[in-house]
Amino acid sequence: MGGIVFPLILRQLLPTLGFAWSCRILALIMLGLSIPANLFIKSRLTPARGTKFSVWQWPDFKIFRDPRFAFSSVGVVFMEWGLFVPLTFIVSYAAKHGQHAIDSFVLLAYLNAASVVGRVVPGLLADKLGRFNVIIGTIALCVATVLGLWLPAGMSQPLLIAFVVLFGFASGSNLGLIPVCIGQLCETARYGTYFSTTMMVASFGTLSSVPIGGALLEIGGHGGTGDGETAGSDRGWMAVILFSGVSYAIALVFFTTARVLAVGWKPLSKF
Repeated sequence: MGGIVFPLILRQLLPTLGFAWSCRILALIMLGLSIPANLFIKSRLTPARGTKFSVWQWPDFKIFRDPRFAFSSVGVVFMEWGLFVPLTFIVSYAAKHGQHAIDSFVLLAYLNAASVVGRVVPGLLADKLGRFNVIIGTIALCVATVLGLWLPAGMSQPLLIAFVVLFGFASGSNLGLIPVCIGQLCETARYGTYFSTTMMVASFGTLSSVPIGGALLEIGGHGGTGDGETAGSDRGWMAVILFSGVSYAIALVFFTTARVLAVGWKPLSKF
């Protein structure tokens, strides 16, 4: 819900207060929401009798000996590369391709509104069809939307709206299904260790995705010929979009491999 509200807040604040005060107001809103969230949070499950409780779950690299877990974790890294590029750059892309800079924030609201549905519906389907089966399907849809809609969108506003809505739905399940997919690979008692290890590896993808996208955009923007900056900029955007789409495609290969290692080549198996 914050992903819907914050872009609309920025749309109103940026023209009147500027970037710095808009960020300060968002920070105050986040602080006000974080205080009660931290006060009210509590563990749902109590530790088993005789178990030493610790708030820390250290990564354990020995579990990478399980190839299913290894392929899944690396798949998460590539999925993070694919996910955060559209989330970060779609506003700039729309502003560069004919839409007013402030109105471009509405696209981000559309994307996050579709993501609400994309977090709920695939989660319900995952219980019936299998967690890996559903995340593989949604990652495939992400590949199709990035390369099939965003890449050729250009100045087309309808195509861009179609992309953000479909991608928002498809990508909504990306982060929501990771925990349950990892949970299928371990015993409940070891879930904290498995999940923390996956997230530690995935953090490198999260941290590097936006800088890589920015570097690709800058390189493309300074390499134009003929039409100068415009041609170079178009090449830069193409590189950014291809980086996102290819990253998703590699993630699809890794998650599919993990599933095959778990249940074999049985497309109807629930996993």
